[in-house]
Amino acid sequence: MKFLGNMAGVLVTLGAIGLFAFVLILWRINSGLPNYEHLANYTPPVMSRAHAGNGSLIAEYAQERRIFVPIDTAPKHLIDAFLAAEDKNFYDHVGIDFMGILRAVFANVVNVVSGRRLEGASTITQQVAKNFLLSSDVTLERKLKEAVLALRLERTFTKEQLLELYLNEIYLGLGSYGVAAAALNYFEKPLSELTIAEAAYLAALPKAPNNYHPFRKRARAIARRNWVIGRMRDNGYVTDMQARAAAAQDLVVADRPASLRRFNAEYFVEEVRREVYALYGERQLYGGGLSIRTTLNTDFQKLAQQSLRNGIEDYDRRQGYRGPVAELETLEAWWEQLTEFPIATDLAPWRLAVVLSVDEEANQANIGLRPRITRARRFEDRVDLGVIDLAGVKWARAKPSPENGYKIKGPRIKRMSQVLKTGDVIWVSEKGDDEIYALKQLPEVNGAMVALDPHTGRVLAMSGGYSFSSSEFNRATQASRQPGSAFKPFVYAAALDSGFTPASLVLDAPFVMEQG
Repeated sequence: MKFLGNMAGVLVTLGAIGLFAFVLILWRINSGLPNYEHLANYTPPVMSRAHAGNGSLIAEYAQERRIFVPIDTAPKHLIDAFLAAEDKNFYDHVGIDFMGILRAVFANVVNVVSGRRLEGASTITQQVAKNFLLSSDVTLERKLKEAVLALRLERTFTKEQLLELYLNEIYLGLGSYGVAAAALNYFEKPLSELTIAEAAYLAALPKAPNNYHPFRKRARAIARRNWVIGRMRDNGYVTDMQARAAAAQDLVVADRPASLRRFNAEYFVEEVRREVYALYGERQLYGGGLSIRTTLNTDFQKLAQQSLRNGIEDYDRRQGYRGPVAELETLEAWWEQLTEFPIATDLAPWRLAVVLSVDEEANQANIGLRPRITRARRFEDRVDLGVIDLAGVKWARAKPSPENGYKIKGPRIKRMSQVLKTGDVIWVSEKGDDEIYALKQLPEVNGAMVALDPHTGRVLAMSGGYSFSSSEFNRATQASRQPGSAFKPFVYAAALDSGFTPASLVLDAPFVMEQG
């Protein structure tokens, strides 16, 4: 009996200690919980977008690329995809999925033995608590706070409100925050036009977007998407026929950054950014969701940029050929050596190349071209070869030199060896579809062009330089130059306003006024 009494005393003591520890932990967690009531007035930073005069999107300004959408505008199959992938019991649990936790525990025992990745059991509500109110630290204290907050959020907000918070805040890769921005960045579509396969791919991304990158890890991305489609079928969100059709589709992703550059308006949109920043400040520009309608005429802009480039190139070619960009000492793995040269990203269709040999008999140069960069931002494995014929170097007479007093260029080009030699690193552009290339040269001069509507003053086109990637300095708005004879029209206009006519004679001689 004495032994039993001692055991009872020990158990009571341990129970009291455990209860005290539990109360202490609860007190610590509750005292450190952040305020969540502000989520009722959730106003996330939304990117600002600039449009041309015809409505075409020409730029996006954001620190977090996000477009807020109310939950009632999200298509059902998109919501179903996220529920299937992240929280199939979302509408049944109270913030914590106890059955899901139990299932994950048993599954992870098997995963540990088999060496597979461990499964999680966080609900969408818990993810909202973590994303909005807590850090991503992997600690027991953070996990307990997340669970307590999830229970409280469920009592404060409706399921639809929690889903709206989740779908607009979650990061989905490629700089996309929220499902609406992701739909545009990946597929160039609004949410309403997403297919089941596309919605499933977006739902596959929350856990680790980089692990399912559509270009760099394409096979894994498709497998994960099809896993989500399978979960949608198992949960009754889609039929077996719909699931098979969706899984059979290819993963076609748009190259959205390239599509925004199709108007060659980098200098214009940067000038817009500077002006809006000055008027409204950084917070409004990058998070205020501004819709900026500009005066840009996209057709004029393309013509302006191309005309400026053509004019600069023609002028530079008339000055003569300055020689290769560099010279390779050896042609061993020449394609890898070419990838080490930093180049501007807006010079296409020009390509960097190296002269592999000069064929004196055929009077041509055999070249190897720098591998192209894929949408995965990696160099292609394929090696491209080409030929430069004599017509492609006819312009490349040696530039004027001190020996001839800078008066004349070198002799006319009759042999390829006058211009190129093995190992020369050069710029080329394709002349046609038969792998024949022409020699190019990056201009040393630069310029600018602005097209205005004379009646309204609207800027219809602007190009501030040859290459925005090489130099962001806008020579149309930031350069200071002597006006020269360009100032004469202002003098003539003032004279006409003062009563002069085109027939008026003005004495063009020194004027002396004697002071008495």
